Amino acid sequence: MLEWHDRYKYCPTCGSSMTVHEAGYKRKCEKQDCRSNRGIHNSSYPRTDSAAIMIVISPDGTKCLLGRKKQFPRGMYSCLAGFMEPGETIEDAVRREVHEESGIRVGKVEYHSSQPWPMPSQLMIGCIAHALTTDITIDKEELEDARWFPKQQVAKSLQGRVKGESNPLFFPPWKAIAHQLIKAWIGMSSSNL
Repeated sequence: MLEWHDRYKYCPTCGSSMTVHEAGYKRKCEKQDCRSNRGIHNSSYPRTDSAAIMIVISPDGTKCLLGRKKQFPRGMYSCLAGFMEPGETIEDAVRREVHEESGIRVGKVEYHSSQPWPMPSQLMIGCIAHALTTDITIDKEELEDARWFPKQQVAKSLQGRVKGESNPLFFPPWKAIAHQLIKAWIGMSSSNL
């Protein structure tokens, strides 16, 4: 919010100063005759950039697709994610991002949960994506690696029971939506998929 207030001090319509309203969640132009003060365009709100984040489940429901970026710590894998394009549905964004990053085709997409992500103004929309294909083709510009992980291996890694491995598998922290999506998949039975 502080970044938004710092960046948006002036009316985007006429350039006049703006005043803060509703405890800082809204700004209005100070110039009374500004056309932004008429009709439904009378306020300025913080920008929200939507991003889809998804756990991709194999066609048989026994594995999930996770990826890793070069900057991730060694052994860390996470859900795939990407920004939504203007006019794109959540489902289409999930299908596009998964295919662009991994070459996997997705059919059914289910909404799971969301998480605000202040980097600087994102809303992460978490989904469960059901894969139609399994052959991975990685976009090396996006990911260092992507692979299918069996449910049992993911469950053990979530519980921290993988001992003695030279490169243990681990995931983002529990507060991250990626962790919650992975955890939700582990709680699903094959009959629910």
